[in-house]
Amino acid sequence: MAGASASSRSPSAMSNPERMTIRERLSHFWHFSGILICIVQYFFDRYYRIGHQWIRRSVTCQNEPMTTHLPLAAFRSRDFRLLWFGNLVSLTGTEMTRAAVSWHILELSHGDPLALGAIGAARLLPLVALALGSGVLADALDRRRLMIGAQIAMMLCSLALALSANLGLTTLWLIYGVTALAAAAHTIGLPARQALIPSLVPREHLAGALSLNIVSWQLATIVGPTIGGLLIGRGGVGLVYWVDVVSFAAILIALLLMQPRPLAAERRDISLQAALEGLRFVWRAPLIWSTMLLDFLATFFSAATTLLPIYAQSILQVGPQGLGLLYAAPSVGAVIASVICSIWGVGNRQGPLLLWAVAIYGLSTTIFGLSTSFALSLLMLAINGAADTVSMVVRGNIRNLETPDELRGRMVAVNMLFFAGGPQLGEIEAGVAARLFGTQLSVALGGLACVLMTGVVAAKVPLLRSYTDGRRTVSTPAPAAAD
Repeated sequence: MAGASASSRSPSAMSNPERMTIRERLSHFWHFSGILICIVQYFFDRYYRIGHQWIRRSVTCQNEPMTTHLPLAAFRSRDFRLLWFGNLVSLTGTEMTRAAVSWHILELSHGDPLALGAIGAARLLPLVALALGSGVLADALDRRRLMIGAQIAMMLCSLALALSANLGLTTLWLIYGVTALAAAAHTIGLPARQALIPSLVPREHLAGALSLNIVSWQLATIVGPTIGGLLIGRGGVGLVYWVDVVSFAAILIALLLMQPRPLAAERRDISLQAALEGLRFVWRAPLIWSTMLLDFLATFFSAATTLLPIYAQSILQVGPQGLGLLYAAPSVGAVIASVICSIWGVGNRQGPLLLWAVAIYGLSTTIFGLSTSFALSLLMLAINGAADTVSMVVRGNIRNLETPDELRGRMVAVNMLFFAGGPQLGEIEAGVAARLFGTQLSVALGGLACVLMTGVVAAKVPLLRSYTDGRRTVSTPAPAAAD
């Protein structure tokens, strides 16, 4: 097994002159970041020089009025600005708490890895149990008010963690229980949040709005744990929990100030039939389920991040500092791709773009799996994160444009099962494959499987291959009537 053979090297081999110092590893990382920044700057300058002419040439439908994509146009919407900035602050606090909870459990369990793994189950089980029901609520109730209720519930969960930490009453089971309740509130509010965005921005700005949402999420995942670690060192986990409680004020104030435009859509009853109606809609809409399937297949076969500790320790031999850079590289690529998508949009031929993005995601995973160069590994992980972000933006855009507003919450809920199940099952697949075939070969084969499955989906769903930003009229069957 590749991983085992690499990890059994002698100490002398581990300390040979070929092993990089921290200074050299950081130098590689900054050189790699500089190359990406130069590429972004080149295309950014090119966009402002010939951008409008390029957009005119890209319009494929001559019978419709021509629209141009303005940089960060989604921010022209007051309500979207409020939601974006409020969500950024709140998400940062949430990511701080996620890091603090892991540290807290590590302390209480005296380093038991099983106790750390159980926190994942506490977050996953409520999502699987409540996903479909949360979609029904998002389509039946006022989405802004539903979000307010979910955020208040999550704030109370953080308050419970803060008080228990200050009073010295925290136990493992208390953390698991509160985490499960917070995950349930998050699951209930997520479809409402995602389904609310199309009512905040014009149709032509939707892709940019989705890109900006990814920017806020990626920034929160980078900044949140960093600040959380600093606060834990200064005031303990209790201080982090209190900061998270205060951070919820930003999103709550934003939601109270928002005035989303009403959409003419009939609200549905809260019932099992309503949930089944959403499932039937997804099943009968090839454009919708094919994008969900692509998401599932990519995260199932290409779960490279699960095995990053093995790469850092045994294959690349870069130690814990290098491991941190490996974890950060996909986020760097994702942020750059999100900014580009926010400024330029994703063009009109979004079906082919989605297929190419998922294929590049798999191909970069394959190259990373076989790489023994730290710099090349960082570059492939950054491309991996960028391709995943482009795929995420296009998938979200297609689903929102092709889903009626009265079904959008339930569509998001079905999608939650795909994007939750893919990574979780992918972690299991990655571990089993690494045990059977070795770490490097298993990751490389997973990436190739992702590329192959992308080709299969492209061949089986011609509507996706020819999709052009909603300009192609796709016949989507109406929801089935109640039995």
